[in-house]
Amino acid sequence: MEEYIKAVDAALAAYLTPFSSTAGASIASSSGTSSSGTSSSNASSGRVLEAMGYSVSAGGKRLRACLVLEFSKLCGGEPEKALPFACGVEMVHTYSLIHDDLPCMDDDDLRRGKPSCHKQFDEATALLAGDGLLTAAFGVLASAELPPNRIAAAVAELSAKAGAAGMVGGQEMDMANEQAGPLGVPLERLKAAYGGKTCALIEAAAKLGVIAAGGSEAQLLAAERYGRALGMAFQIIDDILDVVGDEESFGKPIGSDAQKGKPTYASLLGVDGAKVEAAAYTEEALAALADFDGSERLAQLTKRLLVRDF
Repeated sequence: MEEYIKAVDAALAAYLTPFSSTAGASIASSSGTSSSGTSSSNASSGRVLEAMGYSVSAGGKRLRACLVLEFSKLCGGEPEKALPFACGVEMVHTYSLIHDDLPCMDDDDLRRGKPSCHKQFDEATALLAGDGLLTAAFGVLASAELPPNRIAAAVAELSAKAGAAGMVGGQEMDMANEQAGPLGVPLERLKAAYGGKTCALIEAAAKLGVIAAGGSEAQLLAAERYGRALGMAFQIIDDILDVVGDEESFGKPIGSDAQKGKPTYASLLGVDGAKVEAAAYTEEALAALADFDGSERLAQLTKRLLVRDF
């Protein structure tokens, strides 16, 4: 899916390119409004915009953005028209990583193999950069050249999955779980936390692709099942890599979960038990793809994510 990654990277760069290093920024303005839905007379400081661009361009798998585009294609849509949805999801994801790395959250110094945003800049700038990306994401969604009802549905879906009933709620539960220690929570509670903090945005990505293409209700439900199962497998593999991974490949410190006393699938079930769970969720994700003709490429990606080292 390299063509998707290149397209998303180029679009994100266009959305977040300042006119200059001085105060104010441009995002390909049109009729006094940028393509991200923000005013071209934006008074944001150059430092916050630099931090936003730094974090968005720091690499990463672009998994969620690719899911938007591929599900759009699978449902008969044009991936190019779904590109604003893909970029919006990627902006929300990057904002969540910036805030997740802050000292008041996970307190991580590395992200995607580079200094975390608050280390490269400072905590206040990182906080504002995350705020800026989250806000801009919905303007980017609104700029899509798609029927208004699809744009409204996408905004509602992403808002729900990224908010307190989804990703934010999962993060809250994850922080509460940390206080209980590595063995202090039942597996079902850990699953619930992962369902919010990781799965919700992956579900949203898959569903936004279906929405962009005008897919059916059955396809929306299948995409949600896929996203939930893939998200669980993805997070469990992250748990495993935090124990046995390589920092250079993984892009963040190894052993940080154990150091913080966080409960994970690896701490509760051991690495081998966690691998069994990840494989089972991968099979669930593959089964959900049966509702989509031509999903072989996505199935291959799903299988590769099970054995990733990054």
